[in-house]
Amino acid sequence: MEIITNHPCFSEEKSKKYARIHLPVAPDCNIQCNYCNRKYDCANESRPGVTSKMLTPIEACELFSKTKSSMENLSVVGFAGPGDALANFDNVKKTVNLIKEWIASSQTPRNDSSILFCLSTNGLLLPDYAEELINIGITHLTVTINAVDEALIPQIYENFYYKGENLSPEEAAPILIHNQLSGLKKLSSEGLTCKVNILCLEGINDSHIEDVVKTVKDNGAFMTNITKLIPAKGSRFENKIPIDDKKLMEIKKKCSVHIKQMYHCKQCRADAIGLLGQDKILCGK
Repeated sequence: MEIITNHPCFSEEKSKKYARIHLPVAPDCNIQCNYCNRKYDCANESRPGVTSKMLTPIEACELFSKTKSSMENLSVVGFAGPGDALANFDNVKKTVNLIKEWIASSQTPRNDSSILFCLSTNGLLLPDYAEELINIGITHLTVTINAVDEALIPQIYENFYYKGENLSPEEAAPILIHNQLSGLKKLSSEGLTCKVNILCLEGINDSHIEDVVKTVKDNGAFMTNITKLIPAKGSRFENKIPIDDKKLMEIKKKCSVHIKQMYHCKQCRADAIGLLGQDKILCGK
């Protein structure tokens, strides 16, 4: 069943019309991925996990209200880092509530009742916050699930911090996969539109991606977004060669028989504003 949405990441057609704003209120992360270096102050780099500055919930609400006042096609408020949104849930919750209060108190009709709230996460804490996400009104969820085979987790991740403990990838693997899939299943069953991001790492999980796609579909995902590595300086994979576009497209086409695929992803920054591919960022570019 096709889910109608004004979220530009969930519909290529709507991405040409509707804008989004990513509010960087989540500095902390509970997983160190081999492909990630969360360098905040990096205005010249365009990749996930990067922002020109961090915002407090009050600053984030002020940025939203200012942006919405001048960008009528703004339809989505997203929380996409630079760390993990659920590892900073208090900031996310405060920001959502402040924005809802601003919408409710606005004297000028802005059609803000249609604002969608979107959250991206690695899924490690998803079962713990599932009910809270429903209660605060998150409508769209993106979970990054790079493997559903425990043996692959140590090749993709360096370490984990979970419920007060530092865990090795081997220790965390069954917990991560269980929490990602159970959280996805719970929230999709409660009506959230769920997308799963999968980073294709040639020689590591490229032959496993179809299994991931089938598994997340069975657990309620609406679509998957299979992306290529953007080598991040300072990360373990900074010298790893990304899969070429032709091979990536072949994988997407193969997986499209199972579930809807995203073909228009721009692998956005944590502070992106505007239409996909036509970003403004906090430093004003």
